[in-house]
Amino acid sequence: MSAKEQYTVLVVEDELLVRLDLVETLQRAGYRTFEAGTAREAISLLEKHPEICVVFTDIEMPGTMDGLALAHYVRFRWPPTIIVISSGQIRPTQELLPTEVDFLVKPYHARELERVFADIGRRLSA
Repeated sequence: MSAKEQYTVLVVEDELLVRLDLVETLQRAGYRTFEAGTAREAISLLEKHPEICVVFTDIEMPGTMDGLALAHYVRFRWPPTIIVISSGQIRPTQELLPTEVDFLVKPYHARELERVFADIGRRLSA
């Protein structure tokens, strides 16, 4: 088992093809993954799987909670969780983001994903 395989990432994305692509990319990078299409599904998975240490969420999602609200909820309820927020439409100001959150613009570019994955790896091994 590689060092990364001990870390679990939850991908929260309502666009199925985007979610599958990101999950596959994370798995190729050596991470275990869970996936959800809504914030409600994500919270349920977080409650059942305490091994989830990274949440990678889109902002715009169906339901009563968007990705920004989910990120704030995760930061409050599971403070050590690493959070990455992404969007192709919305560019939140720093004031709207929870503390210590990475933001990625969609579509994802390989170099940006590599940078975020490297940062996640450093933070998890610290």
